[in-house]
Amino acid sequence: MRNRTVKAQHIAHRDDIADLVTRRPLPGPNVDHLDPFLFLNHHGPQTYAPGNHGLPFGPHPHRGFETVTFILEGELSHQDSGGHESIIKEGGIQWMTAGRGLVHSELSSQSFKDKGGPLEILQLWVNLPSRLKMVDPHYVGLQRDDIPVVASDDGLVQLQLIAGEYGDHVGPFESLTGLFMSTLHFKAGGKLALPAAKDENVFLYVVRGSVQVAGAPVKPFHLIELNDDGDCVELSAQSDAVVLFGHGRPYHEPIVAHGPFVMNSEAEIRQAFADYRAGKLGAL
Repeated sequence: MRNRTVKAQHIAHRDDIADLVTRRPLPGPNVDHLDPFLFLNHHGPQTYAPGNHGLPFGPHPHRGFETVTFILEGELSHQDSGGHESIIKEGGIQWMTAGRGLVHSELSSQSFKDKGGPLEILQLWVNLPSRLKMVDPHYVGLQRDDIPVVASDDGLVQLQLIAGEYGDHVGPFESLTGLFMSTLHFKAGGKLALPAAKDENVFLYVVRGSVQVAGAPVKPFHLIELNDDGDCVELSAQSDAVVLFGHGRPYHEPIVAHGPFVMNSEAEIRQAFADYRAGKLGAL
């Protein structure tokens, strides 16, 4: 196998939402998207005081893509117009297929607002191809203990397998498009080589820690764009580190995004807003 090399590092720019510390590496000034990966918000890390207002993401619509939400610290309460409700805690994952459309909210539980505590959450938007834009909405939320963890390098690396296959292991979330998704937790000195087929785009975001990719130092709070010059991604950690790692086949289709909707044309965006105003996406 041949290692992919680093093409660019894209810093996550601060874009706080009320009192929620927020960094956004994608989209950024020099990278609009990494097809099929559209958007990443990194909320926190921060500590909320007792008596806080919690997360500010009240009811809002989506259509045409999927959200994958990683709760690194704290918790997240989900509710949507399809009737799904859950409170996912530290280490858990939420995977929501918006498809033809729904309305959902992402808030803090009353307990978290009363007691406060640490919070760090990543939310990734993954595009759907035109043939799947209007599939029925779907939601799965799993706690940490329901997601397999594969140890490597004598336990110095823990791979939380979210979607796709790794060795003999299969992630519990079923991607409609064959996406691979994981979080990697390194102890200092840990090394790992991960397959990533040529012609697939890799999503690699360094949440924290000092890491090298194919021997090149990369920075925390950076999205690492890789060249399509190999079929393997080699990572090593000089300190304890957390990395978000996934890959998927690009669609090479037009992308038209406006607010909460991601479609293939302006006409489809206008229809999404019309359907939302008409109540066709449901309500909470």
